Amino acid sequence: MDTRLFIDFGSTFTKVVAFDLESEQLLGRVQVPSTVETDISVGLEEAFELLAQEVPFGQEERHRAVACSSAAGGLRVVCVGLVPEYTTEAGRRAALGAGAKIVGTYSYELSAAEVKEIEDLAPDIVLLTGGTDGGNKRVILHNAALLARAGAGVTNVIVAGNKGAYDEVAAIFAGSSKQVIFTANVMPEIGVLGVEAANHAIRDLFISRITEAKGINRVRGLISEVSMPTPAAVLEAAKLLADGLPGQPGLGELLLIDVGGATTDVYSVAKGLPAGGLVRMIGLPEPYAKRTVEGDLGLYHNLDTLVALAEREAQAGTELLPRPGADAPSALLAAQVEMLGSRNGVPQGGAGAACQLFLARAAVRSAVDRHVGSLRPIVTPDGEVMLQKGKDLTKLRWVVGSGGPICFSTDPVTVLKGAVFEPARPLLLKPKSPTFLLDRDYVLFALGLLAQRNQGKALRLMRKHVLPIEHERSALEPVTVGGSDDEGS
Repeated sequence: MDTRLFIDFGSTFTKVVAFDLESEQLLGRVQVPSTVETDISVGLEEAFELLAQEVPFGQEERHRAVACSSAAGGLRVVCVGLVPEYTTEAGRRAALGAGAKIVGTYSYELSAAEVKEIEDLAPDIVLLTGGTDGGNKRVILHNAALLARAGAGVTNVIVAGNKGAYDEVAAIFAGSSKQVIFTANVMPEIGVLGVEAANHAIRDLFISRITEAKGINRVRGLISEVSMPTPAAVLEAAKLLADGLPGQPGLGELLLIDVGGATTDVYSVAKGLPAGGLVRMIGLPEPYAKRTVEGDLGLYHNLDTLVALAEREAQAGTELLPRPGADAPSALLAAQVEMLGSRNGVPQGGAGAACQLFLARAAVRSAVDRHVGSLRPIVTPDGEVMLQKGKDLTKLRWVVGSGGPICFSTDPVTVLKGAVFEPARPLLLKPKSPTFLLDRDYVLFALGLLAQRNQGKALRLMRKHVLPIEHERSALEPVTVGGSDDEGS
């Protein structure tokens, strides 16, 4: 037996998953409320003790464990750029792809008031962009000067703008207390994205410096490493599940929705090109693997926001489900108490369960609305044409549900139907006839971590645990086992 442990330090729960990599079987999975506000290792030790009741493991397995984290608010990034639709948006995409939560975006020349806002936000990273290579330097230099004089709320700055300004930007920050990292421009030419270098710089800084600032360094003597933000691990899993490997076909293009206690994240691994001939793309090109994060749609930390959202939908005549009961505040309280008190973090009966089902679907619907592309008709001399901004996912076959409020829901199909195309809103390009799949044991984050070391085993385990909701037996094609199980296979 080759027992390996994978950990997620979440904002709401700390989760530990155990796999036997020799037989490629899930041995056990536990979660306990996170203790990041006090000592994150307390929750980890509690989770280890709980797992030990199901799975035999010792110090060697603990020290080999790898983790991801979205605790303490996750990886919080402010993006500063030149034009909102171009360099600022390119910076946002780089940060989201790295697993960050965007807590602020600013364009053009910063004002003193905006710098004060950024200081108060106290982001983990300020991503400073602006100008194509050889283009506008004035704005990025202006913004660098203000950020260099900012207070203690600004500590780490990644510069990913016009490379022609880098020498001057470095001189501006010289002598400041800020850590400044330079990387390639997120938009070297108009309409050309180059987010990979910034993406890697953000992840590297998260591992080397930010985990320590969040107190996650306290577990370094207990496990091997915290290797990436949790959303980055899930994105890696989504890409592998969609694309597969030589000899191990993937599912093809998919949409993955991960509802959590603090955020609802949506991932699409799809080209999203226009489905019709009279449709023109506008805006920046869409990344094939795209993530959006909705920090106002977490089912534990944002209950009030979700209730307000549901109320607006009800007033507009688009109420999603029968109300969970007349006494909505009591139902909300019950849902919150049961979430932290139950083993899987999801109420299984009564007012709390009905309320969570209602709000989980509202979260899915709103998050997917924001993720997918949209159409806008315009009239030209040649007739009406449609302008498409974002991805067209109407023909997507697979929608995957993850996160406790979906995986352990009493009715995951009802929750995931919030992701489906609505004839009453035909300009939102949501999947029309998808098949729903479920991360049945809520282990995709662990398999994203495993994929960094052994993609073949990670993919085969995904095909065992990501299954159609309607049937106990998988309706997917059998996996072709081929190639080596060495690292990277």
